Amino acid sequence: MALNLIRKFALASLLTLLSSATVSAQTLVFTAIPDEDETKLVERFTGIADYLAGELDVDVRYIPVKSYAAAVSAFRNNQVQLAWFGGLSGVQARELVPGSEAIAQGVEDKAFYTHFIAHKSTGLDEMETLSDELRGKTFTFGSKGSTSGRLIPEYYIRETFDDSPDDVFSRVGFSGNHTRTLRLVEAGTYDVGAINFSVWDKELENNNIDTDAVKVIWTTPSYPNYQWSVRGDVNEQFGEGFQKRLQEALLAMDDPELLESFPRSGFIPVSNDAYEPIRVVGKQIGIID
Repeated sequence: MALNLIRKFALASLLTLLSSATVSAQTLVFTAIPDEDETKLVERFTGIADYLAGELDVDVRYIPVKSYAAAVSAFRNNQVQLAWFGGLSGVQARELVPGSEAIAQGVEDKAFYTHFIAHKSTGLDEMETLSDELRGKTFTFGSKGSTSGRLIPEYYIRETFDDSPDDVFSRVGFSGNHTRTLRLVEAGTYDVGAINFSVWDKELENNNIDTDAVKVIWTTPSYPNYQWSVRGDVNEQFGEGFQKRLQEALLAMDDPELLESFPRSGFIPVSNDAYEPIRVVGKQIGIID
């Protein structure tokens, strides 16, 4: 009897150890919406993976995706447990995975902006409000699932003109990302485009914009945008308290090179409630069911 109890206790201990080993051996996989060129994203997030691995003592891997929808699908299907989303894609992803939470946003994401930029050939100047001068021009959004490149600019176009973008502009396109929007307007392929201020400022700082060819003509009011979102079952996968440790690691990130790659000055706590305005606007214009 005593021998059987010892054997059972030993077996239980072994199973516990094996279970713990399985958890610790798991890899935290994350992705990000493809809002810039893939080369830039891989460079940025490989550094983030290395940082998180060191802070959390688990393997961490970044996987790139080809579209905003693919980022949301990867999150929904548990192919990734963490993602750097825009406001809209974050709302969409969290609604698909019960218990998922926004846990950190960039300092700048609390009050984000979208610029409308125009090619010099349009003759458009800076304007306080969107003007009828835009009617008949060609216009490009970024990705169809982008907050700053599609949702917010479309909202203000509809609000101002009481028309859909297709009725305001002679041709409407979707470039796929902010960098591509900049290049298309800079080249005159489109007259006007929507680009987030962060990408514009970064490209301007790096002397990657021909300011004789393209300029900012209007800027939206502020709105909440990018954030790190984590699946609601992350503690079950990686152990009790893991989500809190992950959030603390993101908030503690202070490496100037890593932050500059976003670019952000740091990360601050955030919750799902902060993105309720995005959900409401998404429903209003039919992007969210």
